[in-house]
Amino acid sequence: MNLRIGDSATSANTPPETDLNAVRIGIKSKLKAHAHLWLTPFDEKTPADAVETALKKRCNYVDDALFSLWNALQMPPGYALVAVGGYGRGELFPFSDVDVLILIDQEPDDANTAKLENFCGSGWDIGLEIGHSVRTLDQCVEEAAKDITVQTALVESRILSGNIKYFNKLKKTLQEKLDVKTFFRKKTLELRQRHAKYQETPYSLEPNCKESPGGLRDLHVISWVSRAANLGNSWAEMAKQGLITPFEAAKLRNNERTLKKIRYQLHVTTGRREDRLVYDVQTQLAESLGYRPTAAKRSSEQMMQQYYLAAKAVMQLNTILLQNIELSIFGSNATPVPIDDEFQETDSLLDIRDDHVFAKNPSAMLRAFIVMQQNPRLKGMSARTLRQLWHNRIKINSEFRKDPVNKALFIDFFKQPQGIVHELRRMNETSVLGRYLPVFRKIVGQMQHDLFHVYTVDQHILTVVRNLRRFTMAEHAHEYPYCSQLMANFDDHWLLYIAALFHDVAKGRGGDHSVLGEVDARKFCKDHGLNEENTDLVAFLVKHHLTMSNTAQKKDLSDVEVLREFASLVKTPRNLTALYLLTVADIRGTSPKVWNAWKGKLLEDLYRLALKHLDGEAPNRRQMLVEQQAEAKRILRLYALSDDVQDTFWAQLDVSYFLRQGPSDIAWHTRHLYWRVDAEQPIVKARLSPIGEGLELLVYTRDEMDLFARICGYFDSKNLSILDAKIHTTSHGYALDSFLIQHDNGDEFYRETLSLLEAELQDRLVKRLPLEAPVFGRMSRQSRHFPVRPSVDLKPDERGNQYLLTISATDRTGLLYSITKLLAQYKVSVQTAKIMTLGERAEDSFLLYGQSLTSQKLQIQLETDLLELLSI
Repeated sequence: MNLRIGDSATSANTPPETDLNAVRIGIKSKLKAHAHLWLTPFDEKTPADAVETALKKRCNYVDDALFSLWNALQMPPGYALVAVGGYGRGELFPFSDVDVLILIDQEPDDANTAKLENFCGSGWDIGLEIGHSVRTLDQCVEEAAKDITVQTALVESRILSGNIKYFNKLKKTLQEKLDVKTFFRKKTLELRQRHAKYQETPYSLEPNCKESPGGLRDLHVISWVSRAANLGNSWAEMAKQGLITPFEAAKLRNNERTLKKIRYQLHVTTGRREDRLVYDVQTQLAESLGYRPTAAKRSSEQMMQQYYLAAKAVMQLNTILLQNIELSIFGSNATPVPIDDEFQETDSLLDIRDDHVFAKNPSAMLRAFIVMQQNPRLKGMSARTLRQLWHNRIKINSEFRKDPVNKALFIDFFKQPQGIVHELRRMNETSVLGRYLPVFRKIVGQMQHDLFHVYTVDQHILTVVRNLRRFTMAEHAHEYPYCSQLMANFDDHWLLYIAALFHDVAKGRGGDHSVLGEVDARKFCKDHGLNEENTDLVAFLVKHHLTMSNTAQKKDLSDVEVLREFASLVKTPRNLTALYLLTVADIRGTSPKVWNAWKGKLLEDLYRLALKHLDGEAPNRRQMLVEQQAEAKRILRLYALSDDVQDTFWAQLDVSYFLRQGPSDIAWHTRHLYWRVDAEQPIVKARLSPIGEGLELLVYTRDEMDLFARICGYFDSKNLSILDAKIHTTSHGYALDSFLIQHDNGDEFYRETLSLLEAELQDRLVKRLPLEAPVFGRMSRQSRHFPVRPSVDLKPDERGNQYLLTISATDRTGLLYSITKLLAQYKVSVQTAKIMTLGERAEDSFLLYGQSLTSQKLQIQLETDLLELLSI
């Protein structure tokens, strides 16, 4: 039954309200006086077992408080007060609920109902967040049969006060009715569902230290099923049952303490029940636990890496334990099927034929993963295999890494036709990968607070390998057809996987990770017998894995010098193709928000243009101009327009316009403007972008200093992001600006507002109202706590008559408008703009001109004002 918490009548057997108030005040005062025992933060000197002591102390004081309250209210002798859930387990974190069951022998009369209400209400009055249920024995049994959560809570129940015989009868009845096999299935299914909710990984950047994979809840599941099956109530008891070894039990206990300490400190730091390691508290929490920032790593990054390592170990041992518990409960009649001299198949799992296989032949640890690749019917590795991998991984040392057999096996792993990603992830989970590659071991669980990576470094690397693998698979060819086509014609795919494995391996060391990673990659290739050509390719890819994206997104691809410089860097079509494939896979592996069709088009355009240079077909500016105009005329003819209809309009445009715009864009602009070259009113036209994502918008009007800022202000008011901006000024003083813009709601927004956008922007340009003050939108928690250090660089371009401004800052609504408004105040015009948003990081570049830029004093002042504007 559920009770209302509130005032209740006083029965004859209930103490007078004044006496009860005195009891409540006394209990509350006692709890408050001892609160420092569980609310005092830990520090770096706190002993390892201090958290368990603190948990027990809080539990004991709460026990005493509820016992005193129960007796003061003179609860009926047939009733029992029972602690359940985490409280029943004896683990009461500082702000966790106090879950109790009031076990009653019969439905209460009015007087006892009043007592029950008084007890529950008094629990809240003394400062405890009571979670209660009131049930008879039969009701408990009935609810346990219907709800696995209730059944689980009762597995860990313990009596606090009242009728102990009645409580023991409940425990006995529940035990008799408990179907261990059903309980195991339901709890493991629950675990899988919970893991799926958290994307099957402990490496979320804001993990839940209780519920995420590898968190405390995984340990609870083991405890529940072990208790239910009478296999032990502690790690030591499970070790005695042979479910785990004493060494594994010690590891579990140490990692459990790490997780408990983090969760406990999290409650104390936030002052509430909070189990998520959110960005807001990571730094404060880390420093309270004794972590200090270094030149290469924040304190929060160090703490989170320790958390991830603990969660990873819990997941490893969780798999072993659950398999062994399942075997104890269900047994096995499966007949092992030999695979070779060292491995066999048991229950669709890879099993070792001898417990000492890895001790006798350490190379078999690498070969185990190749056997998994070669036998796709296998669902995983047996507990025995995982256990021996766990215990023998220390044999993967410098001597192991120098062994030519092991070197050959590791390279052979990447040459397999299937299973590379799955087994590479398993190799990482079992710590074999980090043991074989010490440089990789350093970045396991390494955070990346750069506002665009949403994975730890090791998980990002494995995701990039996965993306490259998908280019090889026919079932994924529809995702990136051009990449799939190039990959199909690229020999030695495995070299790309090696490059991906090393491209970010030097993160967190300080210095340029691309340069440091190249050294690691080159050494690896040399040690593993790769020829000079392949070694150079892998090293080139690692060193320049950011170059192609930076060139495509930050530089003018219509500039022949830009293309020539990039082509001279990549040198060969093979290098170019490999770099293109790695770049696409890398950008896609940072965050679902970072990749978009526009970036894909820029990269593909750069690839095709650079390939022409390498093939000796590099066009000069004159040739490019002729080709662009010829194709634009062809498109215009499709609209029944004559070959000379564009002459008046095109006569006002310089060569740079035709080189920066695609033929379809030139034709689109021409169709709308050829008959109103000298228009008196602004012209605004919009269309769905031909690249399949976003909206293209054309603005044609008499030029003015603050025009770009005015347009950006309108986009800002509509929550439209600018992906690209091309600003041109005609020879007769008109601005011809084109934009690629994007909205979070995508096509639905564009279809409904296309005409409205045209009309509203045109109206704003006609009225020429004063520029409004920028309004900065709310920033994400990650942006607030791990902002990008803003940077501003203003310097003349190579020709010296214009200036290139590059900025890097934390992105937020209103940022671009505020930049352009400031430029307008300095009477600086924007000729082109490259707007690059990487998650929540803005990296924009502008080509500027204006008389004020010739003054060094004004340049310094502009840079200073920009830095102040970008700071948050």
